[in-house]
Amino acid sequence: MKLLSSLLFLLLLSSSASAQLATPNPAGLTYGHVHLNVSDIELHKQIWVDHFNGVVVEKGPLTAIRLPNMLVALTAREPTTGMRSTVLDHFGFKVRNMDAFLDKWRSAGLEVVRVFIGAESQTNAYIMLPDGVYVEMQEDQGLSQEIMGYHIHFNLAEYEELLDWYTDIFSLEIKPRGSIKTTTNAPGMNISFGNSTTPRIATRGAALDHIGFEFDDLEAFCKELEAKGIVFDVPFRDIPSIGLKIAFITDPAGTYIELTEGYDEF
Repeated sequence: MKLLSSLLFLLLLSSSASAQLATPNPAGLTYGHVHLNVSDIELHKQIWVDHFNGVVVEKGPLTAIRLPNMLVALTAREPTTGMRSTVLDHFGFKVRNMDAFLDKWRSAGLEVVRVFIGAESQTNAYIMLPDGVYVEMQEDQGLSQEIMGYHIHFNLAEYEELLDWYTDIFSLEIKPRGSIKTTTNAPGMNISFGNSTTPRIATRGAALDHIGFEFDDLEAFCKELEAKGIVFDVPFRDIPSIGLKIAFITDPAGTYIELTEGYDEF
């Protein structure tokens, strides 16, 4: 009996450790990933492991970093531009100890752009990874883990219209985040929208190439999108070699979006 109990405990522990995406909502949706184009994939793997406690996962040609609430997928490709030129300005994490994170970051010779008090009255910092990957950190001393994914942030002139598109397409509700009123939440990730006084370009080919949402039943969701008149860049397909079902669409601002089923098993 004692041996059986120990085996069950280890099984539960293993299952918990491998399940990094948030629990899907009643519609079967959760946030999935960001996908980066990087000039030095080994350097990026090192950064995401050493500073974000990520775990490298490789399946066939796909390389991803497993993190709480999300994955960061990497493609070895010189990006056309950094994130700050695109409609998706940055993505962000919560960290339990900001001073410790920034001390280690600076010691590695990596760039801290600025430290400030953010929209939720907490200590925040913008940091820059190689290839113009722009990331916001927010301190949360009550965090159960040392670091976890938290938000993606769009900046563009038509930000309110884009918020409406995301809430409609993904059946989400508008919910303020601190002083930012134009935000919505997918399980595991806040999605924020802000104004930009300068023109922004589409994401495809940039440092952040696309974002991703994960579904329990992707084929059914794709049929819902077809009924809404959404045009697919890549229609629904199954790729057994990497254990994924995928489809791609583009939002009205030019953000490339991958829809997946299977990332929660990575």
